[in-house]
Amino acid sequence: MLIVQKYGGTSVGDVDRIKNVANRIKATVDAGNRVAVVVSARGGVTNELVARAKAINPKPADREMDMLLAVGEQETIALTAMALHAVDQPAVSRTGRQAGFRTDGAHTRARIVEITGGDIGQRLESGEVVIVAGFQGITDDGQVTTLGRGGSDLSAVALACALKADLCQIFTDVDGVYTADPRIVPNAKKIDEISYEEMLELAAMGSKVMQARAVEFSQKYNVVFEVRSSFNDNPGTIVKAEVPSMEDVVVRGVALDQNQAKITVSDLPDKPGAAAKIFVAIGQANVLVDMIVQNIGRGGAANLTFTVNKDDVPRAMEAVQKVLPEIGGGVVNHTGDIAKLSVVGVGMRSHAGVAATLFNILAENSVNIQMISTSEIKISVAIDLEDAKKAAQAVHDGFELGV
Repeated sequence: MLIVQKYGGTSVGDVDRIKNVANRIKATVDAGNRVAVVVSARGGVTNELVARAKAINPKPADREMDMLLAVGEQETIALTAMALHAVDQPAVSRTGRQAGFRTDGAHTRARIVEITGGDIGQRLESGEVVIVAGFQGITDDGQVTTLGRGGSDLSAVALACALKADLCQIFTDVDGVYTADPRIVPNAKKIDEISYEEMLELAAMGSKVMQARAVEFSQKYNVVFEVRSSFNDNPGTIVKAEVPSMEDVVVRGVALDQNQAKITVSDLPDKPGAAAKIFVAIGQANVLVDMIVQNIGRGGAANLTFTVNKDDVPRAMEAVQKVLPEIGGGVVNHTGDIAKLSVVGVGMRSHAGVAATLFNILAENSVNIQMISTSEIKISVAIDLEDAKKAAQAVHDGFELGV
């Protein structure tokens, strides 16, 4: 078999863990498989690099941030290759550029355009393990780019697709995908199988197990993958296309994102096209907007409130401020940090009453709902940050996910 394995930052956090990963890779090769490996930067390294950059310049240029952050994965590929050499396993490291990850030019959040694979195929045929730097790529004009937080997941599933791998394994510090974050909800249970749609919603709604774009890519190209622990041999969670039996479970999981912020544009001229111009500007700044609420206009003015990732607040504020004179007025403010709580499940399509149950649970626990958004298979609410953990546990128990 041809297997692509991905090891996250905690899995390669120090020398001993890198040696453990090398032994796991070698065991996979010794079982008769060809193995390509994608690795992240060691745990904490990316945050440390970001902190150093901002200590020097509070608003570092995105291009230079990519040049800096790409260093983290390049350290890991070299150390992992050395660890494999130490156990007599031929291996070679490859940067994103050497592996043929071509991207667009959106620095710090680039999108993959093509993967050529470089010489990975030949190296695998010769019996070598190829260690690829995740999270990074190269533009047509030679600029180093990164794929955003969690981008190594995307690198792994994209490489598995390009190589037509038989199996893609995402190794992390947990045993798989859980009904909620076990660090917040202690009685959360591991899910054996989950659909791409459910996994995509959980990832987008704040579950930290997988990057949402990686799941989206997997669904588009039907790359079945398994999320499992790098610290034991327990079976993980298989993520695949939806099958009829999945609809029997109404709610699959609860996700909590505590890194959201609310932005309000007040005294906005109440006329056609005003909101469109704001969100076009935000989109051009590569900021993702989640929940949106617009109040009914009074006296020719309206208020528009939306949520973004907390890290994107300065970028979003700047984008809106630039476009307000063109619209004819308005004031933009960061109006607070919030948490987003979501319930997800493909079974919600065919079962009524999920929203009522969710709202009742929150009301019984004195949790106020600020904003609501829905899709076919999820309901999300914005709540006070201080209520986040209490609400997650209550909703998880209310839907009997820990039973």
